[in-house]
Amino acid sequence: MQLTVTITAVLVGLLGIWALWFTIVDRAVILRQLLAGAVVELALLAQVVVGLVSHAQGHQAADPWTFWGYVVTALFLLPVAAAWAFADRTRWSSVVLLVACVALLAMQARVWQVWTA
Repeated sequence: MQLTVTITAVLVGLLGIWALWFTIVDRAVILRQLLAGAVVELALLAQVVVGLVSHAQGHQAADPWTFWGYVVTALFLLPVAAAWAFADRTRWSSVVLLVACVALLAMQARVWQVWTA
């Protein structure tokens, strides 16, 4: 689980930095950012698979409801941000993507805490 959380956090961080730059220079989200978001979404799906396999092998998170709540909720943040980016072609789409990335980073930290507690 540590590897998937680390990889996901790095990818989310890079996407967040990119969104921050676009926010600073007053640009809307572009297709390449959404494709990078799809890569992050694949990492989040891999995290679900690793969690399910680990659970099947007997490893339990300290609080399973909290763990799965964070993992499942994280899956929905980027698609919502992407839908917003398609609807709003202003700088605010970059702000929404940035906020989603910050939220995902916080969720990854909590996933790691709950898993290792």
